[in-house]
Amino acid sequence: MRLLIIEDNVTTARAIQRGLAGEGFESVVARTGEEGFFLLNTDTFDLVVLDWMLPGHDGIEILKALRARGSKTPVLLLTARDAVQDRVHGLESGADDYLVKPFAFAELAARIRSLLRRTTPEPLRKQVADLVVDLETRHVWRAGTLIELTPREFDLLAYLIRQLGQVVTREMLAKDVWRETNRATPLDNVIDVHVAHLRRKLDEGHATKLIQTVRGVGFLLREEGSV
Repeated sequence: MRLLIIEDNVTTARAIQRGLAGEGFESVVARTGEEGFFLLNTDTFDLVVLDWMLPGHDGIEILKALRARGSKTPVLLLTARDAVQDRVHGLESGADDYLVKPFAFAELAARIRSLLRRTTPEPLRKQVADLVVDLETRHVWRAGTLIELTPREFDLLAYLIRQLGQVVTREMLAKDVWRETNRATPLDNVIDVHVAHLRRKLDEGHATKLIQTVRGVGFLLREEGSV
């Protein structure tokens, strides 16, 4: 996969490019709106990471021009603007997703993978070790035994398996599974309780543990000991 990063902050652009290289992505950096727009017109990319505030043409101008010519390339908009009207404006201008600065790289990578999945058919049945998850019927089996999950537990598992082998933070789960971003108090305790229930249902009685906690960061789903 080849990505274009349009970001004028050198430190931020380099950090994103290094992180994406570690995730197996090739990326090209443009540091002005003009340079980014030129590359979009002369080259092909699977996804664009686009900063809103740029010298010259800003991100919204680039986004509107890209969509006006019929491009379907996924665009993740980076912005320091977190007001609802700003987010709505960005999405209505053609962004596929947005991320408010400052952000954790783990969330940026997860959102990029999510956008890329939208452009390719997703298998309706996913498997890790002896765990099978059917995303269409919402059925789950471990070692051939059907496991009963609540709707929230299934949504949590589906999110974890879509990010297989990647750490997801509590903030990501609050935003993408619980769909709550404006609570006065964090959802950390609620999330921890649901993860504990899901872990008990999936892992109890099995030698291989699948749901793992990364202390101080979040959770991941993978076969224990795998890399």
